Amino acid sequence: MSRAFVKESDDAGEPLPELAVSPHPNFVTPEGLRLIEARIAALDVELKAARAADDKPLLARVHRDLRYWPQRRATARVVPPAVRPDAARFGVTVTLRFADDSSEARFKIVGEDEADPARGLVSFVSPLAKALLGRKIGEEVRAPERNAKILTLD
Repeated sequence: MSRAFVKESDDAGEPLPELAVSPHPNFVTPEGLRLIEARIAALDVELKAARAADDKPLLARVHRDLRYWPQRRATARVVPPAVRPDAARFGVTVTLRFADDSSEARFKIVGEDEADPARGLVSFVSPLAKALLGRKIGEEVRAPERNAKILTLD
């Protein structure tokens, strides 16, 4: 059989898209910096394993991620935690009481790479964080779709 019409494969699959680098300053909490450094260390381990296994798709992903994470580490600006915050700011945990049902929720304002809304970690560029930044205990805020009152700042 002729090989003229058979597609050659390099086993790497389609090229992966680059991870988008945010146009915002790369503010990080001390914990956020530790997470970035841990991610880079984990990628180094994955790279060795992928090379040993000659896993081309994994190698492609790890190389792509190793272009992103060291760049994020290099541009990271650690924001020290506030000792006794008098207003919501980066690194501060805000407790809100929602007006519609009196439920409460806590949100910590963090960097983009550290954000995990399900765990109460919101990026400083998120709509919720933007509504909170600069606000003080007792102030009413519009937490994107609900009204809330700031109860505590930690």
